[in-house]
Amino acid sequence: MAALVATAETGICARQPVRSRHAMVATREAHSTDIGLAVLESGGNAIDAAVAVGFALAVTHPAAGNIGGGGFLLARFRDGRTTFIDFRERAPEAASRNMYIGPDGKATSDSVVGYRASGVPGTVRGLEFAHEKYGRKRWADLVEPAVRLASNGFPVSYGLARSLRNAAERLAAFPESKRIFLNDGRFCQAGERLVQPELARTLERIRDRGAKDFYEGETARLLAADMQAHGGLITLGDLKNYRVIERTPLTGSYRGYTIVTAPPPSSGGVGILQMLGVLEGSGYEKSGFGSADELHFLAETMRRYFADRSEYMGDPDFYHVPVAALLNPRYIRELRRSIDPEHATPSTTLHPGKLDTIETSDTTHYSIVDAEGNAVAVTYTLNNSFGSAVTATKLGFLLNDEMDDFAAKPGEPNLFGLIQGEANAIQPRKTPLSSMTPTIVLRDGKLYLVLGSPGGPTIINTVLEVLVNVIDFGMNIADAVDAPRLHHQWMPDVLRMERGFSPDTIALLKARGHTVEIEDHQGEVAAIRLQDECLEGDADPRTDGTARGY
Repeated sequence: MAALVATAETGICARQPVRSRHAMVATREAHSTDIGLAVLESGGNAIDAAVAVGFALAVTHPAAGNIGGGGFLLARFRDGRTTFIDFRERAPEAASRNMYIGPDGKATSDSVVGYRASGVPGTVRGLEFAHEKYGRKRWADLVEPAVRLASNGFPVSYGLARSLRNAAERLAAFPESKRIFLNDGRFCQAGERLVQPELARTLERIRDRGAKDFYEGETARLLAADMQAHGGLITLGDLKNYRVIERTPLTGSYRGYTIVTAPPPSSGGVGILQMLGVLEGSGYEKSGFGSADELHFLAETMRRYFADRSEYMGDPDFYHVPVAALLNPRYIRELRRSIDPEHATPSTTLHPGKLDTIETSDTTHYSIVDAEGNAVAVTYTLNNSFGSAVTATKLGFLLNDEMDDFAAKPGEPNLFGLIQGEANAIQPRKTPLSSMTPTIVLRDGKLYLVLGSPGGPTIINTVLEVLVNVIDFGMNIADAVDAPRLHHQWMPDVLRMERGFSPDTIALLKARGHTVEIEDHQGEVAAIRLQDECLEGDADPRTDGTARGY
């Protein structure tokens, strides 16, 4: 176990990160970390390792690792090029604006559980797109480790056994999910092997025939038939017509560092850049990490961005997202000036900013840096833990419930309590708004930091906090990940704080008008930092995550 060292600067215990000279992989689960590292050691690049890790997590981390969901891949190559690969789920052709509104005018639960909750999956095509354009190893060699894991099984960790038991009520409602993931109601015990033969056969077809099998071949036909038999919306046509979108990353600066992050349909990159803009020049950090002054200003900054998010963020292919206005320096100065250093702003009095005078959305993340200096940050998801709880018949993989990331009823909260507007209303072929925020930071034009997190809307604030922990408070990457976190998302008007903050500080925040709720867990960061020509890696100790390098 890494040694713990007390640090005066942060007031928390220091845990040393994993260090290596050449390459590093940080993921949620040890088997996937080992598989990614083996790809790098055998001559693969960071994209190759990301593909192998993505398929491995689909076997070993069923709560979020997936081939039945979607996500984002952010890459920065050694020559300075960057790209953002959007393989997010899309609304089926048969989707409609009011499809989740019941006779009483209220939103139903169909957007979070069952066959009707699923958008068209993008992971398989997204990983293939990245590999074909930027990878170098044979596709079959990258999928094969996942095939072996599914065929031979792997020992269930304590964390996985617990998460399966916690999801038992939802999973038990669907026969395939109950049979595979709940051991037919007997539950998987820590140390038992989880063997997934149906998933292995699906992965074998993907290994041998590529993404074409998933979107046009046997897997596509089985999935479309299962959807039709159970009232789902995804058809063969939806699968065949799914397309990956390669986008330009957002870039910004903070205290001389360059931030490369996720563009819309992620709401995270805009949020990170706006909030960093509010923090820069405020002096919020002078009172020290974990002080009431620092946490109050951070929470108020979060509150203001999430108010804007509720109104202005959506799929840029369907709606003009006013990115330039949201990041306009004059608008950011107005946000900063609106923060009262002594009092919380009631969210009921705070509304999305007026932009007309300015301008003429359970998930997992992994980070990889290869020996050549290429960096990849991948965040992908099923949305809720174990997605819609449906395991596709004869296919062995869980389906997403990503349709809940749309505004099923604009103005009313979704699964995560987020209020979203017309910009994110349901339309056929549209991409739901996401909070996923894979991010890469440069210092003096060179790679410095690679990170991301799962956690629904908390993703954005978790990434923000780890960034400022490193840049503003001088923490090493392990300390920055370990430090307790907080989250404010405007509505509901609650400041959620992880255990670990001082009770005196919490009392001071309450005295300023914050309604505080204590949480056990927020997010799970996988991060890599390049420091003194050495890679520092960390996968969140809140989870079974691992970081390894060579």
